[in-house]
Amino acid sequence: MSAADIQGLALAIVQAEIGKREGGIPIGSVLIGGGSEAIVYGSGHNLRMQNSSAILHAEMSALENAGRLSSGVYKQATMYTTLSMCTGAILLYGIPRVVIGENINFKGEEDLLRSRGVEVVVMDDEQCKALMQKFIRDHPNEWDEDIGGRGRGGEVKQS
Repeated sequence: MSAADIQGLALAIVQAEIGKREGGIPIGSVLIGGGSEAIVYGSGHNLRMQNSSAILHAEMSALENAGRLSSGVYKQATMYTTLSMCTGAILLYGIPRVVIGENINFKGEEDLLRSRGVEVVVMDDEQCKALMQKFIRDHPNEWDEDIGGRGRGGEVKQS
């Protein structure tokens, strides 16, 4: 892992902490690009609870806060996120690289990303894991709603 990845993930963790303080789900994300000159295009955190939103997962929030960008910007950017999620947005915008804080509490469609040529880096960050473990323990119903009724590890829950 590079120094840039450590810094990018640290910014995403700041966003997760903001979400936690707001009473939301502690997941943060940052879109960074610019090649050798890192440019933060957008940052955000999960706002589903705060805004009663169906779609504002952290990655979507970061993309929304980045505003309209040319397609070339996305194609040279990295999405940093504290938890493995929002595969569709990454593929839609052609983001070639995603750095994930952790994928123990929830594993998104990382194999699909890889199969589409996206570089996926999992940092296995203890702070990210602890944030989610506490939230899941304290708010299991909200967590279940946020992930669409899917269980830990991304498996669909059996009823």
